[in-house]
Amino acid sequence: MALIGVIALIVIGPKDLPKVARMAGTLLGRARRYINEVKTEVGREIELDELRNLQKEVQDAAQEVEQSVAQGMSQTEDDFNSAWRGHDTHSAMTSMPSDDAIAMKAKDFRRKKLARTSALPAWYKNQNGHRGRVMSGSARMARHRVKPQSAASFY
Repeated sequence: MALIGVIALIVIGPKDLPKVARMAGTLLGRARRYINEVKTEVGREIELDELRNLQKEVQDAAQEVEQSVAQGMSQTEDDFNSAWRGHDTHSAMTSMPSDDAIAMKAKDFRRKKLARTSALPAWYKNQNGHRGRVMSGSARMARHRVKPQSAASFY
């Protein structure tokens, strides 16, 4: 490196050597920036290609899933239709519960629910903090609010 500096000093001369050194530094900096830009651009292109390949793979997988779901749906629909055709439609209509049967089931459900909720004695519920009746917050506030006394009327 020192040998190159001595030769440059002899060939260029001490007067122009600082200008040439500045110019060489500037050109070297530009070359490095250009090389870095090219490297960055190549890296971006490689990443873009990888993303395109990944997108293609995901789309292919999505299409395969969509096809398998559609195939399963069509098979299920075919099975259902064949079972429906093989079943007697009149017997299906007679096996439907009537309104009376539904009403009896609802009444039975309410009776069983009442038995479940009232299995504990009232004294136990009161002692352990179970509320017998639920009251809204505004109703509780109204219950404990001081009521203004109105003027008594003669009539």
